[in-house]
Amino acid sequence: MSNQEKTLTMTVLMTPDMANFAGNVHGGALLKLLDQVAYACAAKYCKNYVVTAALDQVFFKQNINVGELVTFHARVNYVGRSSMEVGVKVVAEHLRTYEKRYTTSCHFTMVAIDEQGKPMQVPRLQLDSAADHRRYAAAELRKQLRQDSLEKSRALQMDLEEDV
Repeated sequence: MSNQEKTLTMTVLMTPDMANFAGNVHGGALLKLLDQVAYACAAKYCKNYVVTAALDQVFFKQNINVGELVTFHARVNYVGRSSMEVGVKVVAEHLRTYEKRYTTSCHFTMVAIDEQGKPMQVPRLQLDSAADHRRYAAAELRKQLRQDSLEKSRALQMDLEEDV
């Protein structure tokens, strides 16, 4: 699989309907776009419908302003049997000064589904560079951390249920 098929870039103009009362792009509007970009990247990679299974730690490093062009850089970092981790980096650009700022990053877990809505196998990820291997290893670590966190959450939930 070529590099082109595991990456996606999308640019969107930030408009007033996306703003909060401070005039910055609302986090929820940005989250919706992030999910759409992750969906498009994963669907393009596996050539099938996908659903969002998880979103890891969204880091809003800087505000995004109305009127800026925002470019979403998405990449499939890891592939399991039916799941894919898609990393998304966001860069805002001021239209008049051309100043670019790295504003946001996150990782989505997307799952490919068949016509019955059941998880289906996706193509293996070809690692073409040292950077690809580094991203893959980091994604494996994030997957393990998610699983550990989920197990701890389940144990806490059972404790809460016993108290009721």
